[in-house]
Amino acid sequence: MQAALEITARYCRNEMEEYGRCVAASPASWQRDCHRLRLSMSRCAAAHPIVQQIRQDCAEPFAAFEQCLKENQASVMNCSDHVNAFLLCADQVKLST
Repeated sequence: MQAALEITARYCRNEMEEYGRCVAASPASWQRDCHRLRLSMSRCAAAHPIVQQIRQDCAEPFAAFEQCLKENQASVMNCSDHVNAFLLCADQVKLST
């Protein structure tokens, strides 16, 4: 999660700031009012090459984490090993140059 936030902040700063301003300006209705901006920020981050590389290189640990969440909806803390494995994988991903 930290890596995703860092990528979003670094490469999608304008989208993130616009979304943040919208949320701050609409405390009672930000989910509805800022939905388009949230999607714009998400698309920007998802389009970044490092995110695409993480999706490719870490598909297996991510799938295991998702499966764990489905099986442990009442106690997601049971999935901490799975999320740690995914984050470790994601931290090791480097862009091919």
